[in-house]
Amino acid sequence: MHVIIRISDWLEKLASKAGKLAAWTAILLMLVILSDVILRRYFVIGSTRLQELEWHLHGTLFLMTLGFAYVEGAHVRIELLRERWSERTKIWVELVGCLLLFLPFCLATLKFGLDYAAMSFANSETSPTQTGLPMRWIIKYVMVLGFLILTASGVSVLLRSALYLFSDAKDEARQRLTRVIEDHPETP
Repeated sequence: MHVIIRISDWLEKLASKAGKLAAWTAILLMLVILSDVILRRYFVIGSTRLQELEWHLHGTLFLMTLGFAYVEGAHVRIELLRERWSERTKIWVELVGCLLLFLPFCLATLKFGLDYAAMSFANSETSPTQTGLPMRWIIKYVMVLGFLILTASGVSVLLRSALYLFSDAKDEARQRLTRVIEDHPETP
């Protein structure tokens, strides 16, 4: 049981550290957008590379923080239904949702995403525009990495939910699941 808790904690820390590190991409994204706007507005200089870099950075920011958002309970839920449920029902829904929807979706995305990224790398894919960014495969591997971190988050929540429902360590599992079972978790 303590091994399961340690694995769950490690997976959550991985997702948290990756998300916090990736959050710094927002600053870089703002600088790129600001540069693009200033160059276009005041110097009438358009840059395809800057525009593509914007969506690459936006994609990186989104994909690399998904897992962090999940372990922090900051993702979208259907509050209208959920707020009336007991703590145990919320955890059952989380467990079943992880097993039947969340993890199968993540694993399928990883399988097809890895093939997609590998094909892009093998073909040395670049931007379709001549003045665009080279190495388009990088953003495709970021997608794979982001979903790998999201999968780790799902496994962490799944393990904690199972501990709560099927073990004697309910208090310890409850403490680790507070962000999952709270109706309005605080954002970090």
